[in-house]
Amino acid sequence: MRLFEILLSKNSSKSCLEFCKMMRGVLVEKFGGPEECIVKSEIPIPEPNDDQIQIRVHAAGVNPVDTYIRSGTHSRKPNLPYTPGGDSAGVVTKIGKNIRNFQVGDRVFTCNSDSGTYAEYCLSKPMYTFKLDDSLSFEEGSALGIPYFTAYRALFLKGQAKPGETVLIHGASGGVGLACVQLAKSQGLRVIGTAGTEAGMSLVKSTGADFVFNHREENYMEKIKALNPEGLEIVIEMLANVNLANDIQILKWKKGRVMVVGNRGEIEINARFLMAKETSITGVTLFTSDQDDFNLMYSHLNALITKRTVKPVMGKIYPIHEAHAAQYDVINNSGTTGRLTLKID
Repeated sequence: MRLFEILLSKNSSKSCLEFCKMMRGVLVEKFGGPEECIVKSEIPIPEPNDDQIQIRVHAAGVNPVDTYIRSGTHSRKPNLPYTPGGDSAGVVTKIGKNIRNFQVGDRVFTCNSDSGTYAEYCLSKPMYTFKLDDSLSFEEGSALGIPYFTAYRALFLKGQAKPGETVLIHGASGGVGLACVQLAKSQGLRVIGTAGTEAGMSLVKSTGADFVFNHREENYMEKIKALNPEGLEIVIEMLANVNLANDIQILKWKKGRVMVVGNRGEIEINARFLMAKETSITGVTLFTSDQDDFNLMYSHLNALITKRTVKPVMGKIYPIHEAHAAQYDVINNSGTTGRLTLKID
């Protein structure tokens, strides 16, 4: 039974509406395809506890992980019904009594939510809530959380990227990929990016990549090898089930490492390529980060934003009633070009 139906069953319709304000948002009532993202207009506005922040959401980012959770194939299975989403940007409307670093009226963005962000209001913990610089719109703010923190964690906290090294961003035209391009260039790395369309390649190039290749072309990896005869220090891999076997063949002796950010299936690799050069593969997930990690990532990212070194690259912006289309597109686009976002106004 839906939450608002439970409330109505315990109270008269009139008394419930008097004491329980409603909002519009997306509810997933059963696991399945994107069509399960259904907009409802009678969802109770979530109230914060002592340790939560309530946010009026103006934009919500759409991430591939949202679709895995909705399909029921992710390790995290929320209780049904639930509202999808972790990335958002908006304005603080209420705070719990234990909240110290935020106040009502603050512009903020999130990378996780206790209630889901595909709705007019959401709840978040301080650990996953961050001040949004005035130079960015809410749509741009909703593109920061998971993409930029994941990119930062992959490049610097796990990948230990250093100025002067070369990084291949394998799938650079999506939200995380473009964040990787900007962050890597900001720290003096030589950046090679790939995309699947001419539009995607042009976007990756304009975002700052030194070289761009079409990963749908035959022998594009041979071109990357020719450009880097000694091998690459770092590969940021967005689709390991397709590319990992090739990634490990172009790594630099004793220094090469692959950071796996995305994967959608199984792949067979020849470990001898790792053994011969003493190279490595590391899996990356954002939510193993602790408070110190988030503080570090936000401090550095916000400094780059205020210096105008980093600015999210926006793709298509959808109205909330097209959430199902956004979730379909984030997985099935023939060539992603920028961040997909829901506008919630």
